Amino acid sequence: MRRQINTLVVVFGLVSGWVGLCGSCFAEPDEEVLGKSTAYPLGARWSAMPNRVGSWSALDRVPGVLGEFVRRGERVNALPKADPPPDIQYRYQSQIFNLDDYLARRRVTGLLVLKNGEIVAERYRYGRTEDARFLSFSMAKSVTSLLMGVALDKGLIASLDDPAALYAKDLAGSAYGATSIRHLLRMSSGISFTERYDGQDDVSKLSYSFATGSPSTLSVLRSFSNRHSPAGEKFVYASAETDVLGRVLTGATGRSMADLTTEWLWQPMGAEGDAFWCHGRDRQAGAFFCFNATLRDWGRLGMLMANDGKVGDRQIISAEYLRDATDIARQPAAFAPFIATSYFGYGYQFWLHPLKERSFAFQGVFGQTLFVQPATGIVMVQTAVYDKASGVQDPEPYVERTALWLGVLQSLGGRTERY
Repeated sequence: MRRQINTLVVVFGLVSGWVGLCGSCFAEPDEEVLGKSTAYPLGARWSAMPNRVGSWSALDRVPGVLGEFVRRGERVNALPKADPPPDIQYRYQSQIFNLDDYLARRRVTGLLVLKNGEIVAERYRYGRTEDARFLSFSMAKSVTSLLMGVALDKGLIASLDDPAALYAKDLAGSAYGATSIRHLLRMSSGISFTERYDGQDDVSKLSYSFATGSPSTLSVLRSFSNRHSPAGEKFVYASAETDVLGRVLTGATGRSMADLTTEWLWQPMGAEGDAFWCHGRDRQAGAFFCFNATLRDWGRLGMLMANDGKVGDRQIISAEYLRDATDIARQPAAFAPFIATSYFGYGYQFWLHPLKERSFAFQGVFGQTLFVQPATGIVMVQTAVYDKASGVQDPEPYVERTALWLGVLQSLGGRTERY
């Protein structure tokens, strides 16, 4: 059992036409390794290679997974198809490729491109279909940020400069509890926390406690007390900080993350499918990794961001909060691209592209991505089952993904001038 859970822990760290439904017609990268001969099964060891495709697109049906559904409403916000669909090309390693080439090279389970709310391209691979609920991994962190923005709008959070323990009272007296919500949003608590995805790091401890309840997740969070730098000074990626934000939200509202997401995001934006938040053994949602939704609903979430928090005439999330969360110009210098990391900047749980035109991303390990450029209405969603968790471990798929995004922008009238 421990070996199975440790496998889970390590996780953290065209055919022509509109929808590529014929996944069996053409060989897909590493399809046999990924479980094609056994019909891409679900499995309790859901990070194991043969179970990834099946489990990461239906986690609510995996044995032993706890959670709560996020319910769609009666109204669905339509995503019409562009007619004719524009051609998309991108440059990588001094060659020109198209979407077919990309999908033939990479372990992508779903790919969606939108322009001004219209579907430009939609592909499903490895036998996945439009009703699959794809696991987000750390794209969930950006969803948690959106909920925080609504809570702030509603006055349920008085100030982002409040300490987390004002709302997450179980963290009173801890280093994370004493850290402000704003510094947690920017992952700048200064608290030492390692995230290498090697099974021996701090995120492994957090993930193990989430999966087993022993020790409790709260006790693990309280155990991190050393600060490598003053709060707010520098960006250091740490999933624990988003877990604390989830506890701030549920503490401030007295409601589950699923309830909040249903009322504040999913139904107002016109989702077409139910989503799913996984829970730890303490029944707290995995705010840092475990939100699941259909490809099109991830696209709708991207369009909500592209429209600065509006659906029609209704403002769902404050445009001011979203600017604070995603605009390079509103971040301290230490959080700018090429400073926060070797490429991306960082906002309130969003990755900031080094482009002059505001462009940002939800990102998760193993290739999960939602890229948005609001001014040009361009959104790209990718779900994937990459071999390695991060670009540090295997940079090539991530570099090509960025090349594809820049190609999507160039092909659809986006802006690519560098920051």
